[in-house]
Amino acid sequence: MDDLAQDAQSTNNVLMNGLGWHAQRYSPLKTINAENVNQLVPAWAMSFGGEKMRGQETQPLVDNGVMYVTGSYSRMWAIDTKTGHRLWEYAARLPEGLLTCCDVINRGAALFGDKVYFMTLDAKVVALDKKTGKVVWSKQIDDPTSGHTATAAPLIVPSAAHGPLIVTGVSGSEFGIVGRVEARKVDNGDLVWTRPTIEGNVGTLNGKDSTMTGKVNESWPGDMWKTGGGAPWLGGTYDPETKTIFMGVGNPGPWNSHTRPGDNKWGCSRIAIDPETGEIKWGYQTTPHDGWDYDGTNEVVSFEMDGKKVAATADRNGFFYILDRENGKFMNAYPFVEKINWAKGIDKNGRPIFDDNFRPSDPAKSADGKKGSSVFTIPSFLGGKNWMPMAYNKDTELFYIPSNEWGMDLWNEPITYKKGAAYLGAGFTIKPIFEDHIGALKALDPRTGKIVWSIKNKAPLWGGVLTTAGGLVFYGTPEGFLKAVNAKTGEEVWQFNTGSGIVGSPVTWEEDGEQFVAVVSGWGGAVPLWGGEVAKSTQGIPQGAMTWTFKLLKNKTASK
Repeated sequence: MDDLAQDAQSTNNVLMNGLGWHAQRYSPLKTINAENVNQLVPAWAMSFGGEKMRGQETQPLVDNGVMYVTGSYSRMWAIDTKTGHRLWEYAARLPEGLLTCCDVINRGAALFGDKVYFMTLDAKVVALDKKTGKVVWSKQIDDPTSGHTATAAPLIVPSAAHGPLIVTGVSGSEFGIVGRVEARKVDNGDLVWTRPTIEGNVGTLNGKDSTMTGKVNESWPGDMWKTGGGAPWLGGTYDPETKTIFMGVGNPGPWNSHTRPGDNKWGCSRIAIDPETGEIKWGYQTTPHDGWDYDGTNEVVSFEMDGKKVAATADRNGFFYILDRENGKFMNAYPFVEKINWAKGIDKNGRPIFDDNFRPSDPAKSADGKKGSSVFTIPSFLGGKNWMPMAYNKDTELFYIPSNEWGMDLWNEPITYKKGAAYLGAGFTIKPIFEDHIGALKALDPRTGKIVWSIKNKAPLWGGVLTTAGGLVFYGTPEGFLKAVNAKTGEEVWQFNTGSGIVGSPVTWEEDGEQFVAVVSGWGGAVPLWGGEVAKSTQGIPQGAMTWTFKLLKNKTASK
């Protein structure tokens, strides 16, 4: 556990998703810097091979000369970091007909001891022997025929009562599942506790019922909480200082908000969980009574600001929030994308000031009772920022946010729950709001909300960000480029075309005195599936599945 605790400061390994529990995605390495990054060249590349060449949203891990990388269709590889040679491959046997909302992606693994862990599309958490790739244990989280899937990188956290725990969420809000967070023992996968994310549902501890999340019908009508969604599908982060797990919670179901008056807790929220018991310490709801699919799953990043323990999260609803991570108290919120219209702002208590002109109407009150009136809402349901993780640089004290500028025509329709069927009650068409760009990498000052610089990108950004003590920010684009920019100014200082769109997250580490940068390339994910008119901006991008690793070109002096 000490290795994980030091991951953010370590330079030789990358042991967890987010480069440390706080998920700042900051590396103290500075061998590669703004002055010499133009000498960055490929060290090796490894193709995943086969025909499964889409949607590589993963982040590599590196441990003592071995890279562990997951791929689409629930696969994992171990790779020699010196040569790019494949050491082993594991491919899960997936059943036919899985109910996946947002492609066949996987977002990464977790390491602890002699095992490497990841989640599979058929809603399992699997532990592999990290030397051989053989299955040590596998546990079914829930029924995939109900819409349960799993794509996030697991989180390893300490606990005094149970020892090291592997913490996971689940996907499936679009199918009316009830979201929950689970903690299992790392050695054998035994379940320790569960915490439902929707009020009215009861958690467990050590195999027995524990406490209810909230109170029945406190913010949900009737029995709607029984199919209330709220999937924590992106996984979580951990704060060792407050001994707290932070999990983001997805949209309440169905999308048609007129069927469920009330705040619908804890849909579209961040919740703080005690790893010892699974109890919720506090919750903060970014979009109460969500009517736009503004999932609250985006990562919670812990950092220090003016001597205070704070946390930041950039929400799908277009606002960037600062919270007190000790108690969840709202501190501030700033818009980080343009032309937001669903809300006029965030009030002093942290609640959105809704503009009801931009909530789609109740179809039950329409002339035919089948379709409500359409509204054009900004941002679109894919969000000002979706799953793709931002980074925080403690030197510049700026956040680097991969954002998108788009809106949507949105209308509501009647809906009833049916197991295994889509549970939306809404229709939509996503549209760009600017002619010259959709994506924008933005540097934001968390003290003021000021956008210090912004880099436009024609297609939507859908991959994560890395920043370093070398004064750099690395990010990828759907057009296939891995780019490096000056962290202070946003000036582009290097780029390399990987041959397919990048929707993964870059990492960096040091080995044998050299600094390396790696990213997985392979276009896919939600944009080409759900993107409407926006998907036109990515037409012609080839699919792929390749791990690229870079290092500085060595100067060679001719012998005399």
